[in-house]
Amino acid sequence: MAQTTPNHKLTVSGWAAHDNSGLITPYTFKRRVNGPDDVSIKILYCGICHTDIHHVKDDWGITRYPVVPGHEITGLITEIGSNVEGFKIGDRVGVGCLAASCLDCEFCNDSMENYCDKIQLTYNGIFWDGSITYGGYSEMLVFDHRYVVHIPESLPMDATAPLLCAGITVYSPMIDSKLHESTGKRIGIMGLGGLGHVAIKFGKAFGHHVTVISTSPSKEKEAKEGLGADDFIISTDPKQMMSKRRTLDFILDTVAAPHSLGPTLELLKVNGTLALLGAPDKPLELPAFPMIFGKRTVKGSMTGGMKETQEMLNFCGKHNITCDIEMVTSDKINEALERLANNDVKYRFVIDIAGKN
Repeated sequence: MAQTTPNHKLTVSGWAAHDNSGLITPYTFKRRVNGPDDVSIKILYCGICHTDIHHVKDDWGITRYPVVPGHEITGLITEIGSNVEGFKIGDRVGVGCLAASCLDCEFCNDSMENYCDKIQLTYNGIFWDGSITYGGYSEMLVFDHRYVVHIPESLPMDATAPLLCAGITVYSPMIDSKLHESTGKRIGIMGLGGLGHVAIKFGKAFGHHVTVISTSPSKEKEAKEGLGADDFIISTDPKQMMSKRRTLDFILDTVAAPHSLGPTLELLKVNGTLALLGAPDKPLELPAFPMIFGKRTVKGSMTGGMKETQEMLNFCGKHNITCDIEMVTSDKINEALERLANNDVKYRFVIDIAGKN
């Protein structure tokens, strides 16, 4: 199903899945030459997101094989187009989930390109020229500069890579709920994984009291001592859940497995908000009474727009926020994907693209 156009003349080495077995193997393919609005990027690191698993296995029924995953990318600019401003050769840059949008709708004009009806993603999307997009599991990338961000000099390129997806995905709903405008709120982070561990760091940097909500009692020590959480609730313990009823102003739900929102909603104060980030493969259970009797709000959120992504990285640079990562070489991608599917990582795998196998 690979589709290119005549200007796809660059031969690139990468790693791809070719069917729903999800097996990643070396793959040589073509990228477009650098155009007037493009920058070429030598990829140094690429994070492994849970979304990559869904795509390589075609869990959502939308995969275009062969698929080259990867949307948590950091690297160095090696070429710039004639229309490009604000970037130069050698710049440290990042690429996240977004590859293209219409550039003219209300959302694009309001720096919320991620909600454009015509949004196309960094991999498994259809670019403006009709070609299929290939992601960061590869040695280089040609990308429209309007969807590229600067990496602050104070941040390491490897532990910054997952911020391009996991980081902005938790940052955006926090900003939307104005958690950056005041301190002392009581916020809950449901799920301690790739997204949750970064959310704790943002919550503390914003000056809030952070509670982790988890099914795993064994994670309490790492949540408090390792990441700085203030409190911990075991969501499978009815007594604990009842004792914390109506104590939280805001909850970020990062859980990707099917679950009922009812017990979690009861943790919110009246007028509290629960932001959904996880994408379970089955519908969530949403009882009416916890919403009605608590005047509570449940809202979804996806990755942020480009302006917000740059603001997030600048915030991380100021507060020295990075992801906790485990580095893998390209020959260990399949092993990493399997471990990620089993939640066996603290807290994000990053592929050393430029390193040796």
